Amino acid sequence: MSAKPRILIIEPFYGGSHKQLITAVIDRLNPTDYELFTLPAKKWHWRARTSALYFSQLIPLDHQYTVLFTSSVLSLAELIGLRPDLGSCRKIVYFHENQLIYPVREVKTRDCQYGLNEILTCLVADTVLFNSHFNRTSFLDNVQPFLNIQPDFRIKNIREKVEKKCEVLYFPIRFSEFPSRLENSLRAEGEPECLHLVWPHRWEHDKNPELLAEVLIGLNERQVDFKVTICGESYQTVPQPFERLQEKLGTKLISYGALSREDYVKTLLAGDIVISTADHEFFGVAMLEATYCGCYPIAPNKLVYPEIYPKENLYNTSNALIKMLANLCRNPRVFRTRRDKFFEMFSFNPYSAEHLLPIYLDKIKGD
Repeated sequence: MSAKPRILIIEPFYGGSHKQLITAVIDRLNPTDYELFTLPAKKWHWRARTSALYFSQLIPLDHQYTVLFTSSVLSLAELIGLRPDLGSCRKIVYFHENQLIYPVREVKTRDCQYGLNEILTCLVADTVLFNSHFNRTSFLDNVQPFLNIQPDFRIKNIREKVEKKCEVLYFPIRFSEFPSRLENSLRAEGEPECLHLVWPHRWEHDKNPELLAEVLIGLNERQVDFKVTICGESYQTVPQPFERLQEKLGTKLISYGALSREDYVKTLLAGDIVISTADHEFFGVAMLEATYCGCYPIAPNKLVYPEIYPKENLYNTSNALIKMLANLCRNPRVFRTRRDKFFEMFSFNPYSAEHLLPIYLDKIKGD
């Protein structure tokens, strides 16, 4: 009789970077070593609320699990309370993001349950992995302020209990799935006639589409020559600042909306500058993918970005971003020189799956 899997993998939000991470890990595991339980990447708030209850009923009682690997979407404390038989597993939690500093439109609308679930999850876990130093630091620094929201008494000394479990392990990007800038035949040496800007982010408020619209309209009003692709997942509603953008930019907006994987890669290879306007970013897979394909990254001087990119690639204000882009768009030769200098210095190795996956496997397998 064959042995049962000893690694239990749970992902309540099985899509995007969450799915990419799980896929990268299990591709290097023996299929008989693990069992995977997932829910579709929809209705995030309900996944965070109820997935522990759902999985508690789905995961078999007759098992030989010794390791449990999951993301912070799962309320691990609830799962272990419902399934104490899983408590003896070595429990590893990966934080793609954290809810303690997630930007909300109004503070009074914040649902504190999600942040509390993450704090309790850390207390139950044996190892807590964050995808960046910014993610780890911002979480730990806000544990006590978050708990202090409670009006009538104080819970103390939680950070100290959590911090000793916390490590940073960058997200493993499979750069091998993309042609590198050196292999890119779409980027001829004599081009571009005008720079191609790319914004490859989710169309949600935390990625700050308002700032992107302001910047593009500002460039257009200054009669700067450029073209732009706005891609990324758009979900059901179009951000209000995007509603008349096509009308205002005209033929400068060459692509608008989500792209197929093939077209997405082609866009990155044809792009010159990849832009982030985010108010919320703990790692930035899309930015690094675009950069690997040869786009010059420009990002806010905050969040995770100073951890990854040189200060020359960062901006502090919307006016600074407009000025930076205008200068580069008006001087393609200067732009190419700056881009070449960037790629001479920048290393993708710290973020590559080839480098990182053996570390992940050591953590999970514990061999």
